[in-house]
Amino acid sequence: MRPTREEAEKILAEAECCNPGPWGDHSRVAAACAEKIAAACEDMDADKAYVLGLLHDIGRKFGGRHLGHVYDGWQYMLGLSYDEPAKICLTHSFNLPDLDSYIGRHDITQEEEKQVADALANLEFDDYDRLIQLCDSLAGAEGVLDIEERMGDVKKRYGSYPQARWDKNLELKAYFEQKAGKDIYELVNRT
Repeated sequence: MRPTREEAEKILAEAECCNPGPWGDHSRVAAACAEKIAAACEDMDADKAYVLGLLHDIGRKFGGRHLGHVYDGWQYMLGLSYDEPAKICLTHSFNLPDLDSYIGRHDITQEEEKQVADALANLEFDDYDRLIQLCDSLAGAEGVLDIEERMGDVKKRYGSYPQARWDKNLELKAYFEQKAGKDIYELVNRT
């Protein structure tokens, strides 16, 4: 279950009041990218992709945490009975379903880490998980970025970017280009 587009926009707007910052616009850019790419894929729902992209970082509502935003968003969406966005909150930071591959601080309790690790181990990633992972890597607060520039920026900010994650993002880009039959940057109107 997931909220409607209008409900998701309201949830994001309310969350930005709790913790203003560029993450809200990043989420809107990710949502717009997800909608356009999904629309070009015969077996995907563009509206669903938009809502999931819009809410992927909703855990930022609770502050500027690293892994904490993943956990907080996952729990928040589960609390609202929105299982589809909850899954995306959890999976968007894990193009490799392994807690050790997370880039950033592990700023949650050991119990919460165990919950995240167990959930990741028991999830089957689908094309919506993969799509939001890709769009998260394309979206800046001011617009669509080159995926390699975005990963380079993350590497600068956090001091590292595991090669396996880097390669997986490029693999996701190629996967959706094949699925949509078009260059990703053309689909998302990156100029």
